[in-house]
Amino acid sequence: MSQLLRRPFGSHGKIHQITPADAGWRYVGFSLYRLRPGESAEEATGSNEVILVMVEGKASFQAADRDWGVLGERMDVFEKTPPHCLYVPNGAEWRAVAESDCTIAVCAAPGRGGHEARRIGPDGISLTERGKGGNTRYINNIAMEAEDYCDSLLVTEVFTPAGHWSSYPSHRHDEDDFPRITYLEETYYHRLNPGDGWAVQRVYTDDGSLDEVMAVRNHDVVLVPRGHHPCGAPYGFELYYLNVMAGPRRNWRFVPAPEVEGVIAQDAE
Repeated sequence: MSQLLRRPFGSHGKIHQITPADAGWRYVGFSLYRLRPGESAEEATGSNEVILVMVEGKASFQAADRDWGVLGERMDVFEKTPPHCLYVPNGAEWRAVAESDCTIAVCAAPGRGGHEARRIGPDGISLTERGKGGNTRYINNIAMEAEDYCDSLLVTEVFTPAGHWSSYPSHRHDEDDFPRITYLEETYYHRLNPGDGWAVQRVYTDDGSLDEVMAVRNHDVVLVPRGHHPCGAPYGFELYYLNVMAGPRRNWRFVPAPEVEGVIAQDAE
């Protein structure tokens, strides 16, 4: 199995824990909890800032010495309603107690103490259409460049209809040469509807030194250390993914793959 494809190591409790050391990079961390009512999860952020995303379900939160009450509204991620999220800066602690069956994503990257703890969403997040034809997909921007919520993190949700492509036309963000391109490591947390479905993700470089095609299943995570990284959802299987990106600067600039430049020009007409 590809080293870029991470299967969950269970179906309950903490089912993913990806650190920079584990991934072989410097910035992005990702963890995932699946909890039953009354169960809890807690962590210290240490040198990282985190965004806690209520992928589905409800939980009560305490973080950064405050009680944030109950977060969460959608009970199934494919409802596509805006998520409830919580930003917690570095040097703080957080604790969640599940009010229902819930899935909590922990998106992490280096923090510099530049932002206070805050709720993110559901207000201010709206499902936005992107792309054309079979490249149409729908975005919930949680904390991208336009939202000055974080020191390092860039986080977004994407819903890809069955039979469509996403993170396409193929593009890369693996050089630190702003404003032409930025270096951003990235994780994809995948969900499928129905849950026994599958999708594909390719991660490849222009020179072919990295070229892997992975069949992704429900709750899989794909690491994107460099290169282009398109996804495809087969007919009959709807795809969701939660993206986490971070690098030396909080800007998202990318370069398309040479073979898709004609596709981009055609869409611009």
